[in-house]
Amino acid sequence: MPKSRVRRRMVFTPPQERTTVRVGNPRWLVPVMLAAFAIGLLWIVVYYVSETEYPIDSLGAWNMAVGFGLILVGFFLSMRWR
Repeated sequence: MPKSRVRRRMVFTPPQERTTVRVGNPRWLVPVMLAAFAIGLLWIVVYYVSETEYPIDSLGAWNMAVGFGLILVGFFLSMRWR
């Protein structure tokens, strides 16, 4: 019967020192995110309440796109929130 090989033990090497990585938000993220949500919502509400006369009359129906765009910016910023 063949003889099995002898296994050598691995030499223990201590783990390298880890550097601390800052996991968190930049200080500006939450206020800008909430402001984008609020301004976008307010933009759409003013557009409807003023019967399409305000915030910017020359944009017409594109005022809705501006409002939803601001809300979309808020959602993209919320994805970075930890």
